[in-house]
Amino acid sequence: MTAQDCIAAIDQGTTSTRCMLFDRQGAVVGSAQLEHQQIYPRPGWVEHDPLEIWDRTQDVVCRALASAGLRGEQIAAVGVTNQRETTLLWDRITGTPFGNALVWQDTRTAGMVASLAQQGGQDRFRPLTGLPLSTYFSACKIQWILDNVQGARQAAEQGRALFGTIDSWLIWWLTGGPRGGRHVTDVTNASRTQLMDLGRLAWDESILATLGIPNAILPQIVASSDPEPWGYTLADGPFRAAIPVCAALGDQQAALVGQSCFAPGEAKNTYGTGCFLLLNTGMQPIPSQRGLLTTVAYQLDSQPAVYALEGSIAITGALVQWLRDNLGLIRNAAEVETLALTVEDNGGAYFVPAFSGLFAPHWRADARGTIVGLTRYVNKGHLARAVLEATAFQTFEVLEAMEQDSGVRLTSLKVDGGMVQNELLMQFQADILGVPVVRPRIAETTALGAAYAAGLAIGLWQSTEELRAQWIAEREWAPAMPAETRASLLRGWRKAIQRSLEWVE
Repeated sequence: MTAQDCIAAIDQGTTSTRCMLFDRQGAVVGSAQLEHQQIYPRPGWVEHDPLEIWDRTQDVVCRALASAGLRGEQIAAVGVTNQRETTLLWDRITGTPFGNALVWQDTRTAGMVASLAQQGGQDRFRPLTGLPLSTYFSACKIQWILDNVQGARQAAEQGRALFGTIDSWLIWWLTGGPRGGRHVTDVTNASRTQLMDLGRLAWDESILATLGIPNAILPQIVASSDPEPWGYTLADGPFRAAIPVCAALGDQQAALVGQSCFAPGEAKNTYGTGCFLLLNTGMQPIPSQRGLLTTVAYQLDSQPAVYALEGSIAITGALVQWLRDNLGLIRNAAEVETLALTVEDNGGAYFVPAFSGLFAPHWRADARGTIVGLTRYVNKGHLARAVLEATAFQTFEVLEAMEQDSGVRLTSLKVDGGMVQNELLMQFQADILGVPVVRPRIAETTALGAAYAAGLAIGLWQSTEELRAQWIAEREWAPAMPAETRASLLRGWRKAIQRSLEWVE
């Protein structure tokens, strides 16, 4: 490999941080990954330590370079992709956070969300932002930190506090931190704060005023891929060289780019901590009538932004993690498939993982996790199977809403993320959807999308068509389930959903 022919992607997710190095052909040449702590101070509260995330980021960069036998100066550019909506404030002078980051799954702002909805309806900000009121998004999380963390609002009013989602936090540190780090966020992450006007791609003053959020704490909104770097990594930083930092995408939009879904009507589903189905809708935002989110898909340089419809599911891979950590039924995530294969079906059991309420297409904060249909016949194999099937059922609901909103009937679904190695799940997904499910050669397309955005910025790749030519399918699952079996299973799922509602008063 020649020098300056390799792109570094920092993929900061909900449970771990990864650095992946890609060559000009989009092949992985180096990689490292580390988990970070999940902090649960109270029921419904989910936090991360921002300084631990920055430490993990530096560590995986060093390890990825070592695994590839590369030096920092051989990296041409850096792209960042991140868990979205997760919110923190920090001191611009010291870099010290005002407490832990509030994770996208955190529900402590439910009272604030209910109050806002009571005053103007759940969709009061949707015409501007494309998003319903929900604990999911950053806006109320910012308000909570300002109102509840000692010193935060005072620092904000004095111009010392900076808000960011994780992309902003990492880019600020990568480009210097307290020594002149750039405070930016790309359009995809900005679109998930519930503070950005989707049409103007700018912070909306009326929403900021309603929530009491000072404009001064907000990052500059930039394109997802920018030939003018936001800054350079430091000689004493993890890369040990000055490398342009010039691309950022929220993780689900990064996966859309990594799957080369550049044409309207193309869709992908990422199976990670949650599940996120995105459909490219072109250069016009399409309002949803069926519980989906309208969001920015990406913006390349000075080109117009491309939009997407998104179905967000809160708990999928996290349910497997819960089975491992909370119940101890498996020792690692891979064992869930082995356990589920000990039975032929779910034994009549359904698991609705509404740990943080239900996201798309229901948007019910009053729902909670429910296991229904239990009999003496049901064993741990059936529970394992119900855990996997919950992911497929939730994806079906989102895809059904997406087809109704867009008028586009999908003929296949591109999939990626950690759970796509589970072949039982992928076959069941194809059966429930009734369309083929296709896994690409590189399953971790989130990091690949960030690398593509950075490579486009510096001219390593010249066009999206060049990237599309690199996409290769590795495996396809065709639907094989009888129609009556599929219909019966979906009836059971819909009854299970109803049982999960109105749990929280």
